[in-house]
Amino acid sequence: MVFKRMLGAFGVGAPSVDTVLATPRTRPGGTLTGEVRLKGGDFDAEIEHITLGLVARVEVEFGDGEGAGVGEFSRAQVSGPFTLRKGEERVIDFQIPVPWEAPISEIAGQRLTGMALGVRTELAIAKAVDKGDLDMVDVEPLPSQFRILDAFPQLGFRFKSADLEVGQIYGSRQELPFYQEIEFYPPPQYAGSVGEVEVTFVTNPGGLEVILEADKSSGRYSGDAIGRFTISHDDAMNTDWSGEIGRWLSGLAQYGGFHGGHHGHHDGHHGDFHGGHHGGHHGGHHGGPGLGMVAAAGAAGVVGGLVAGEIVEEVFEDVFEGDED
Repeated sequence: MVFKRMLGAFGVGAPSVDTVLATPRTRPGGTLTGEVRLKGGDFDAEIEHITLGLVARVEVEFGDGEGAGVGEFSRAQVSGPFTLRKGEERVIDFQIPVPWEAPISEIAGQRLTGMALGVRTELAIAKAVDKGDLDMVDVEPLPSQFRILDAFPQLGFRFKSADLEVGQIYGSRQELPFYQEIEFYPPPQYAGSVGEVEVTFVTNPGGLEVILEADKSSGRYSGDAIGRFTISHDDAMNTDWSGEIGRWLSGLAQYGGFHGGHHGHHDGHHGDFHGGHHGGHHGGHHGGPGLGMVAAAGAAGVVGGLVAGEIVEEVFEDVFEGDED
């Protein structure tokens, strides 16, 4: 990202900063590397610290309404105190870890509608802090996450949107202050029985917890159906997800089997996904093209409805600038 202005908190002639990512694309649990490039201004400046923060566009509920803000979910100081001389150019290399619960913002090379992630650079001089540089970053799903998401277009689901909701998932060992919902439109065979389905991951080095939420608007039961299970990354790679999810949805449409409550609230109740069975059925994908094929063909599917990266960046920068005011 090209830095377009001098650091506003420090006045005319102040130093400028540009953060350049060597890895603008990463995965949960990965690492972001790059450089912070500084250029001295018209005077020597005593730099107190340089800190990088991972930030995301987050949905925030207030009263009867809802708005968007910028939430920081990880921080890393990449430099302590030093003197930046007048006109001096200095480069600081960095490596910062990406949380395992980092939200997914890109699938098969396409950014998800509603998602915007970035690295924000903070430069502190004389007790003043300028959050002056914001660089977009994309987080791709882990192979285990991709396997689960890939089942939905095979079952005929279409991607709708994704967002981040402030809150804690009941009963989960969640570390971030928000959770992601990836939402799909149902295929025709579920119309009138099962509505939109949302997927949430709570991921750690050993595996992932997956929460499925389906809206059921007809039949004997109505409300939200919650499917919840935990599985290792290795087992997730060997599970027939289109079969497992298909059976779960068919059971909901036929019998109800609902546990009320939204999974973002502490008073929710959760059932097990397919009776808590994690991978008793193995084998490859079947039933339709996968995410990679859909993306390559430019067709509808999980990547349908994604917006151009430039639009996401503009929206994110608008939110970011509003957060500074």
